Amino acid sequence: MKFLLDVSVSSRSLENYLVAHGHDVRTAGALDPKASDDRLLATAREEQRNLVTEDKDFGELIFVRRMLHGPIVRLVELSVDQQVNGIAELLENHAANLTGAVIVTVTRARIRVRR
Repeated sequence: MKFLLDVSVSSRSLENYLVAHGHDVRTAGALDPKASDDRLLATAREEQRNLVTEDKDFGELIFVRRMLHGPIVRLVELSVDQQVNGIAELLENHAANLTGAVIVTVTRARIRVRR
């Protein structure tokens, strides 16, 4: 799978976990540390990457501005270790849901998939 990690979740731990499990990972910092959310959303869509973020501003781009998007994974109030565990659980139990215009919210208590 392909991922674009927003600056808010670009920890070495998460990046290393994904790469170690065979995923293609790109970070917002490597793309452009000052890239706007619009650009990140467009890049993820163009490159068919799952956008992983903590930022809830992507909801405005999608629901208010109606921007096209691919899968977005929002990690909510998770430490770095919890982010890695949340992504691991997501990939183990919900990987098939990471297609199309889906928004996945990962918290300590649950994973919610919204189409």
